Amino acid sequence: MKALFLHCDYIKFKPLKKALKNIKDISEEERKEKKIEEALAVFLAIEKNDGNKNVIKELVKNVEEVSKQIKLGVKAKGNVVLYPYAHLSSNLASPELAVNTLLEAEKALKNKFNVIRAPFGYYKEFEIKVKGHPLSELSREIKVEKEKEESYDTKQLLCEVSKTKLDKTKLKENDHRILGMKMDLFSFSEVAPGMVFWHNNGLVIRNELINFWREIHKKEGYEEVLTPQILDKKLWQISGHWEKYKENIFLTEYEKRIFAVKPMNCPGGILIFKNKPKSYKDLPLRMGELGIVHRQELSGVLGGLFRVIQFTQDDAHIFCTEEQMTEELVKIVEMAHFFYKKFNLEVDHVELSTRPKKRIGTDNQWDIAELTLEKVLKKLKVNYKINKGEGAFYGPKIDFHVKDSLGRTWQCATVQLDFSMPERFELEYTDKDNKKKTPVMIHRTIYGSLERFIAILLEHTNGRLPTWLSPIQVRVLSFTDRNISYAKKITKKLEKEIPNLRIDLDFSQTSLSLKVREAEIMRIPYIIVVGDKEEKDKKLAVRIKGSNKIKKMSFEKFTKELKKEIAERK
Repeated sequence: MKALFLHCDYIKFKPLKKALKNIKDISEEERKEKKIEEALAVFLAIEKNDGNKNVIKELVKNVEEVSKQIKLGVKAKGNVVLYPYAHLSSNLASPELAVNTLLEAEKALKNKFNVIRAPFGYYKEFEIKVKGHPLSELSREIKVEKEKEESYDTKQLLCEVSKTKLDKTKLKENDHRILGMKMDLFSFSEVAPGMVFWHNNGLVIRNELINFWREIHKKEGYEEVLTPQILDKKLWQISGHWEKYKENIFLTEYEKRIFAVKPMNCPGGILIFKNKPKSYKDLPLRMGELGIVHRQELSGVLGGLFRVIQFTQDDAHIFCTEEQMTEELVKIVEMAHFFYKKFNLEVDHVELSTRPKKRIGTDNQWDIAELTLEKVLKKLKVNYKINKGEGAFYGPKIDFHVKDSLGRTWQCATVQLDFSMPERFELEYTDKDNKKKTPVMIHRTIYGSLERFIAILLEHTNGRLPTWLSPIQVRVLSFTDRNISYAKKITKKLEKEIPNLRIDLDFSQTSLSLKVREAEIMRIPYIIVVGDKEEKDKKLAVRIKGSNKIKKMSFEKFTKELKKEIAERK
């Protein structure tokens, strides 16, 4: 871009006729003669390489520097005239680029100057009186070095992307990361630290846990919702997360606004509550959300599914009156015990975490909340210990720690009682007397994190999940090639009798012992071997859940027992 800066007493110009046929017609107002006094006239020639946005920034920078030197517009916005002048260069840009550049320049300068732009592509008559001081005539060449393209080796990148660091020598055989590899459940990559790549088999487990969760929550009167993952920082400033939790939040920018990748689901649920008026008849309102959240963690503390950056919370937010909150809390505690019993997990201990130093809300609200949670635990005769100062910044909480088959304990469910956020977001409902009141908010999870819960289950069962959770529930093996036809027939009959049964076949040209071994590595609950004898007797030879013994069963008996086991989630 070539530019000529002229500090003038006045500049006067009038468009006469088009110089370029394809240029848009100007309005009647733009055709009128204009006279601008006390101005900086900027004569511009837009060149071929001026498509870089940084050229505009450099032009603005130059205009600001010159205007400061000549003391333009000391008391008010100074006049700047953008005057297209092709005669300054022989390396001119296309008319489209030139027009666009002039428009962008006008837009960028309007914040600090009163900008007048002469029409592009028209013959114009003009008259100018330039001041006679040393800085009244300046020429500039404005150019920006083309950004260097980043060079890279595609093969090297592909190698790095495919790497998964896992030192198997330091892991026990029942470690969920080893089981995840053997059973083809999930993997990790350096391109997404702390985030899970779910394979089909792992996704089956995840989806079955979600289906069970949905079934129970529907029975208990929960509505399911889903809220956005990226929300304006204003929301997190209101909730208190911006002040108390910002260092753990991923931030991004869009159209000069700062957004947060949600670390928690609660503010989104609050906005759904706030979307339309509520009365006491709408309460308690139970909203469940299987929300994906992201939290910044140091790479050194990441550990398989136990500690991740991206995870799914089986969240729920209950909005209720103060009179209803005790009953709702009791139901949540009972639900947590029901879930853990289903998976043969024992609650090792319960913690009541009280007010931290960094918190929101009044001392009176914290007094009521802590006392209420304690009363619920005593009412249900739950043994608990006080975890002083470890509550959430918006309310005290109850945490459930479950014990696995190896004697280790893991925190899963949490229940948090919150008086503060409903106030901060000005939530309200109309009571029986037609008065506006603020609801109480209960935050809670049962699994806690689906990722962590799956890791606990894998290690607790050494990968031998209950049949309803197993990625492959039945595998049919042929003893010889002669038995393949009958094996296929058995498979089709099972699929017909038990809809959605996860069953596959192994007709590979390997020994039967190797086929069984492969099925055992995958922790498949039922392995059916079909040989000449089974085909003749119309029986099934079934290897059940890792047992070395083969059980002979009729097709009808096996089908009946398997169907019941899956349906009842035994």
